[in-house]
Amino acid sequence: MGEHEEERFHSGIVSPMHRLGQVVPARAPASARLECVAKKLRMDTDGSRQARVGLVQDVQHYEQVMLHALSEARVSVWIGTANVKDIHLEAPIGTRARARGQYLSITERFTELVRRNVEIRILHGGIPSRPFRESLAKSRELVPPRFEMRHCPRVHLKMIAVDGAYLYLGSANFTGAGLGAKGDGRRNFELGISTDDDVLLDAAQARFERIWRGAECGNCRLRAECPGPLDQPRAGPVARVSRVLRTAKPRAK
Repeated sequence: MGEHEEERFHSGIVSPMHRLGQVVPARAPASARLECVAKKLRMDTDGSRQARVGLVQDVQHYEQVMLHALSEARVSVWIGTANVKDIHLEAPIGTRARARGQYLSITERFTELVRRNVEIRILHGGIPSRPFRESLAKSRELVPPRFEMRHCPRVHLKMIAVDGAYLYLGSANFTGAGLGAKGDGRRNFELGISTDDDVLLDAAQARFERIWRGAECGNCRLRAECPGPLDQPRAGPVARVSRVLRTAKPRAK
């Protein structure tokens, strides 16, 4: 790979020929290059396609996903996670709390979003941590329909979709060690991708929505063990954390 090609590769700008894995002489006629691409496309019958994505690693989960994408939401935030813990974020710039070096609970950030009429959904596999449940219990504003949580023990996916325009998929659970303001020597090693690709967004949100509304519950072989199948009517405000969530012990994963 030449110097300019290497620079183009690392910046994420890769020519169609390189993306498709084709080797075509630089001076080949345009018709030959196009035919090479067309041939490769005809061979791809598995539904795969190209999409623009960015790599998210380690502290970028906090900086890019939490402080930027999630905190600046205007319409909706959909979170899928195995575990839920009380993530702490730096106080907003310009506030006294920020000047004092204070950190805020994620529930305080959720409250700010709900006040802006942002819809927040959290689909989780494990029981939320005690600090998160206690912090949530203090808020009178984190209630349906703007704020909802639904529990499915089979959920192990990790995704955050913001405004139907930003998508994070990766290894990080919704925990301080994965997404919060942890020091470099304490945070988890995490890898993920972010994208604004509409097809990936549609597919991820459709999968989330199907689980959320209980469409997978009918054929679930763990239904007898489930504390509350999502296809059953839910009594009371889900966001207030049900009696099961308040009393159950967090499940290690």
